[in-house]
Amino acid sequence: MKHDFDFLVIGGGSAGYAAARTAREFCSNVAIVDSGSELGGLCILRGCMPSKTVIYSAELLHLAQAGKKFGLNIPSAKVDMPALKARKSAMVEDFASYRREQLQSDRFQLFRQKAHFIDEQSVQLEDGQLLQAKKIFIATGSQPQFPEIPGLTPEISWTSDDVLDLDFLPESVIVLGGGVVACELAQYLNRIGTKVTQIQRSPRLLKEMSPEASKVVAQAFRDEGIELYLDTQLEKIEKAADGTVTVDFRHHGEARQVSATYLFNALGRKANTGGLQLEAAGVKRNRSGQIEVDDWQQTSNPNIYAGGDVTGPYEIVHLAILQGELAARHAFGEPAEKVRYDHRTGVVFTDPQIASVGLSIEEAKKEGIDIVCADYPFDDHGKSILMEARYGYVKVWAERGSGRLVGAECVGKDAGELIHSVAVGVSLQANVKDMLQTQWYHPTLSEIWSYPLEDLHDALN
Repeated sequence: MKHDFDFLVIGGGSAGYAAARTAREFCSNVAIVDSGSELGGLCILRGCMPSKTVIYSAELLHLAQAGKKFGLNIPSAKVDMPALKARKSAMVEDFASYRREQLQSDRFQLFRQKAHFIDEQSVQLEDGQLLQAKKIFIATGSQPQFPEIPGLTPEISWTSDDVLDLDFLPESVIVLGGGVVACELAQYLNRIGTKVTQIQRSPRLLKEMSPEASKVVAQAFRDEGIELYLDTQLEKIEKAADGTVTVDFRHHGEARQVSATYLFNALGRKANTGGLQLEAAGVKRNRSGQIEVDDWQQTSNPNIYAGGDVTGPYEIVHLAILQGELAARHAFGEPAEKVRYDHRTGVVFTDPQIASVGLSIEEAKKEGIDIVCADYPFDDHGKSILMEARYGYVKVWAERGSGRLVGAECVGKDAGELIHSVAVGVSLQANVKDMLQTQWYHPTLSEIWSYPLEDLHDALN
């Protein structure tokens, strides 16, 4: 059977749904192909929503266990894993049910099968059906990767999917990796009562973040009891007859060995393009395996677009949505604005959190922007001190001369919320003087931004 469409989306996650929804504004013949066991996409089912649900529960547990610091007598606080999983599952179902309703509506024709390209404008489904479309959008997401380390296999290790679906408290876990997923879930496991050993190959955690931010999080992890090894070389992994997993590695040139009940592989993710047969469609990939796209999300085949984790450059949901919307508008020749990465926001949900907006200091310098920078620590700020939230700092940088905000970073309590105060200024190209017209209420966490802004104002005048 053959079907013809104006717009075909492969993958019903955040980017795919955004593209399909936008395409429906310009045509009525839109199809979505999604082969997942459940509808909803990575963010809802196995990413943002479940992880932040359990991370928040672990934060509450951590605060309860530190009750004495706040003058509270809380005799006992511990995790109830079946109840935690049940709450997480209920939250996910709440979000997923809405997405299912949208995908299964009569606005789209939904195919619940795998698809592969057979030529530049056609895909074939598992049951043999042929789908042709004038324009196609690929949004198949990403999946955990397993680097070539002797002994590392899916059979003996967990991925983030497994960690987020736990209904029991693991005695001990070795976490491989130091990226966002590794760090968020390593701290989660530690806070619910698991003995955690984290092994990172890079000299620092969260190597995509600033060195200062990485240092603060690493110190917090060690203070909470995570056994942290940085700058390592993984050599081999073995699983004993009793189920114990052992990792051999080198740390600062010395041979080391650690063992635990379970192993969590968090060594990154890769674009999920296996089986698509992109070559048949003339769609090229880069060296990392992601689909190459231009500023309009257009691939090497002008009739095929792509977005989300399968393309990058940042694996962030709100950017995936913007990419999907952009691709659909461009495909129909509608007015469209390129995705602005120079005022992107980003958040890491460790505690302390890391949040940023705009160009990094290094990126600004590469673009030839002469910047002035100022910072202020949380351990000298009234509201954070009374909250026992002393880790971290805020930092702001502006263009010398104009005073235009270029970027900012917040490492500390609720950084993911605080960053938006400055994100508005960066997006609107406000200058430091503009920002200081705001009445920063005392005592609030947000008030901390006023201190580096005042220092910048003095430096610029």
